[in-house]
Amino acid sequence: MNRIYFTLTGTNHRYGSDFIEPGMTVRLVKEPDNEVDKEAIMIEMEGLGQVGYVANSPYTVEGESYSAGRLYDKIGDTAEGTVLYVLPKGVLCYIEDGEPDGADGE
Repeated sequence: MNRIYFTLTGTNHRYGSDFIEPGMTVRLVKEPDNEVDKEAIMIEMEGLGQVGYVANSPYTVEGESYSAGRLYDKIGDTAEGTVLYVLPKGVLCYIEDGEPDGADGE
């Protein structure tokens, strides 16, 4: 399976990121009715609800992350991800894309 990386951003508007640790599970939820971004993907954590969004700006995407726009059509209405690293400007997470390594032509 291949991993698709994404950056959790905007945590400073909710609970911060001091409590987030590698291995934690996050839930991705599409927000097609979002008035600011039609490709918005909200991030939730169990017991807290919304903790941020998948980054959708070149200024907030970390490393090899997909932006929300690139990720949007690769997931259903919801998906589950895993925290990989907590970085100063965002939280790097991943989802498994279900394709065997190399099956996507890369």
